[in-house]
Order: sequence, then structure tokens, then C-alpha cells
Amino acid sequence: MSDLHDLCKIPERPITSKYIDSLNYYLKNGIPATYTIEEAYNFTNNIESEPTTTTTPLHLICTHIPKDLLEEEIKIVTQMVEILFEYGAGWCFTDINNDTPGCILIKRNLKHLPIYQEIVNAGVRAELLLRKVSEFDMEVIEDTDDLDHEAFGQIEENVEIPDLVKEEEEVEQDDIKEPTEKSDTMEKTTSTKNQESAKSIEIDDEPEAPSQNQQSYLNTKLEYKNNALVTKDRKDGVMMSWETEIMKMGSDSLAKGSYIEPSEKDSEINILNIGFGMGIIDTFIQQEQPTNHYICEAHPDVLKKLRDDGWYEKPNVIILEGRWQDELPKLLSQNIFFNGIYYDTFSEHYQDMLELFDLVVGLLKPYGIFSFFNGLGADRIVIYEVYKKLVELDLENYGLCCKFIDVEVPEELFKHESKEDGSIWDDVKRSYWSCPIYYHPEIKFMDF
Repeated sequence: MSDLHDLCKIPERPITSKYIDSLNYYLKNGIPATYTIEEAYNFTNNIESEPTTTTTPLHLICTHIPKDLLEEEIKIVTQMVEILFEYGAGWCFTDINNDTPGCILIKRNLKHLPIYQEIVNAGVRAELLLRKVSEFDMEVIEDTDDLDHEAFGQIEENVEIPDLVKEEEEVEQDDIKEPTEKSDTMEKTTSTKNQESAKSIEIDDEPEAPSQNQQSYLNTKLEYKNNALVTKDRKDGVMMSWETEIMKMGSDSLAKGSYIEPSEKDSEINILNIGFGMGIIDTFIQQEQPTNHYICEAHPDVLKKLRDDGWYEKPNVIILEGRWQDELPKLLSQNIFFNGIYYDTFSEHYQDMLELFDLVVGLLKPYGIFSFFNGLGADRIVIYEVYKKLVELDLENYGLCCKFIDVEVPEELFKHESKEDGSIWDDVKRSYWSCPIYYHPEIKFMDF
């Protein structure tokens, strides 16, 4: 373990500006803010293999900061984290427990500290930067083979460092274990159900898997089973009945777009739902008796369900058979506008949503409401909150305002009714939800 790592374990109280001085010294002398315990351990023990976990200085700060921080100490720790990010610290690398720094703070009930928000903000910046870099098809090379590990341990010989580390300590078993997970980045963004939030989540999906590739999904057989819609062979969860209350909220939000003024209802109410799934939200929409209820669905097995259940015969229902990317531009060309639009698809990513926003601003009436199933990064609360901010920022660029309604998601929702101590996720390939809170989005045009 290097002196930088020792420093970030906060060995002394009170936490004073000495910590800032030491941290700046190490970083200015070339120790990367991403230098991990695993890298130091491998070097010390002459291990040539690449570490598969990444316990960074930021992890150590989040793990070792005292819970009884004084106000001045909070400021120092916050400044330390800011400095680490200035030097390129990774906000979502994962340690031996598959935890990001933000996950550690949540587990320690320290989410209220300013450093948690610093981590979320860093995630937003990283995603926006990655998006910009991707526009130019640039390749980012990550290679630490040329790091001068020996120099890292000798830096303090040339300058006086505050006496924060009493003695050099050996790497303990608790500090570094047999690696099992790779570090994660926001390399691939997510949008809908059953998508990975970051590479830290254990994923066995290939790029052509139904949960990752839309055309592969459309070619995959689905089945309705045990109050869920899943891929028949792989058991990917496409939709499940635990979402019923969320769908009711979505329908209620769309209904608000039916009013031109608080007491004046529109003479023609058009509602569009993109992705039928189990038909939960469409059932709620029907109860509102809109003038026209459009349903856009591309999967042949779901279209069969629509036909078998009589949706084609409903007088106010119009089925758009095909991908929304193909069908929605047709609506624009026909000058059809909507009081409410809901989006809930499978095997699509956040990039797809950005393309959808281009169409939503043209299809939505001035007083209309847009909403979607918000499963953006819902594998981890810290990533979920990064996407919450990203959505707000992106929608602002379209002149849309996004208000999130916080909804507690009770653990009881995920208990299997027919199995003692069982979970509804036991019957599907992988859970696509693990957050204790749901951020329900309600989106409309800004008031200027």
C-alpha cells in the first residue's frame, strides 16, 4: 500500500489542512488519483497479472471517514474529494465488494455528506464528457504499465510531509483480497429494463443478446408467465406485475395533459403509449376514456397478445405495429399531437431516449405531459441519481422541464407470493431493479 492510500485512510484526527497539503503533494508528484491498492499490492508482491478490482483513494476516504465529522472536517474531506476529481479520480470504480465510493457512503449512512453529491456530479460530468468524446470516435487508452511504483514510495524523501502516517504498514488481508470483479465505467448508458448500469454489475449478456440488442429481442420468443412477461428461453424480465402502481402513476400524469387550463379540458384527448408489455398502463389509460389511444408495439408475440385480448376491437384504440423509430415520424407528418406520451420499452439504451426526445417535442401538445418508466441505472442508487440529473439537463435542452416524484419501493413488492422467503426475481434471469426509491418523471414544456 502506498503513502497516498495510507493518507486516504484518515489516520489522525482532527482532519486539518495538513491532509490537503499531503494529498496535493502526492498528486502533483505524479501519483495517479486512480492508483489502486490492488496495483500497489501486485507491485509489492511481484504479481504481473492485471488487478480485477479497483480500490482507489476515493474508496478509502469513503470507507474510513469518521461518522462524527466536525463541520470544519467536513470541509477538508470535501476539498480532498474535489482535488481527487480534479486529478482524474473515477467516480464509479468498484472495490472487492463490488461497491463504488457512492455505494460505500450509502451503506455507512453517510449519503448526507457533501462528498456524496460531489460523486454524483462527477458521474454527470463523466457521462457528458464520454458522450462528447464518442462524437469524435476517439479511443481512450487506459494503461498503467509505465507507472513508476518505486518512485511513489520515495516521494516523501524529497520534501517534508505532515506526520499523518505513523509508520509504514503492510497490506492486510482486509485491505486486499482475491479480486473478483472488474472496475466499472459509464461506458454504456442504460434506459430500460434489464440493462446494465455499469460494467461493475455482473453481466453475462453478449452484445447480440436480447437484453442488449433490439433486433435480437424482436426475434426472440416471449411468454406471459407468473404475472410477468419474460423471454422464453433466457428468462429476461421484460415486464412484471410489481410495476402496477408505477404504471398507475404514469397514467395519472398523462391525464394531467388533458387540461388546457385547470378547469378546461381539451376537446380531443390523444394518448400515446410506446411499448405495450403486459398492458398495465394501457388498462389504466382506457379508464380515462381518451378520444384516441395509440399503442406502439413492435414485438410479434406482444402484438398477438394485443389481438387475443381484444385491443384491436376497442373503438378508440389505434395500434401502431412497428418500432417507434419508424412509426412516430409518420404521426408527425400527419400532424397528430398528444396530450400524453408514455415510454416503456425493452432492450433500448439512453441514447435511444435522446433520439425519442427529438420526436416528443414535436408530438406533444403545449400543455401535454411526457413520462417514462424510469429504470435508468436502477441497479445502484448512486447511478440512478446520476441519470436523474442527466435527464433533467438533457430535457432542458429541448425546452422541457422534468419534475421527479419520489416514491418508496417497498421490499414486499419483490416477495414471491407462492414461495416462502422467495423473490419474484427467482424466476427471471436477473433483477432489473434494486433501488429503495423510484423517481417518477413528469415532463412538460417550460413556462417562459
